[in-house]
Amino acid sequence: MPDSRSYSFPKEEHLCRKKLIEELFGRGSSFGLYPLRLVWLAAPEPTTAPPQVLVSVSKRNFKRAVDRNYLKRLMREAWRLNKYQLVEAEGGHLVAQLAIIYTGKEKKPLALLEKKLNSGLERLLTDAGATPGAGSGS
Repeated sequence: MPDSRSYSFPKEEHLCRKKLIEELFGRGSSFGLYPLRLVWLAAPEPTTAPPQVLVSVSKRNFKRAVDRNYLKRLMREAWRLNKYQLVEAEGGHLVAQLAIIYTGKEKKPLALLEKKLNSGLERLLTDAGATPGAGSGS
């Protein structure tokens, strides 16, 4: 079955620049869907390009790098498979940058992370669509 969607997560979609990360956490809006927390910064106008994404797991909750890397890998996979919801939104979306932060204290399976990320993306579409220009700050 041919699929025209791109399920890639190229380097250009990774949020790496320190200045952009500081701006995201300084001016962005956020909400939590346990075990995830999504922080986003609105774009000036609707776009169909995927937002730049940052994935993070707390060192306080997961001392071993192996566990942190495993969870980050799962979150990147969940994002990669479900970003089409945001990218293919009718009329575009207003998310310029997005941080996906794992706040849980124990490892969760990919299916649960995908489910939570899906509901988070739906909420992003409603929140970002309601507040063009800037985040609502929750």
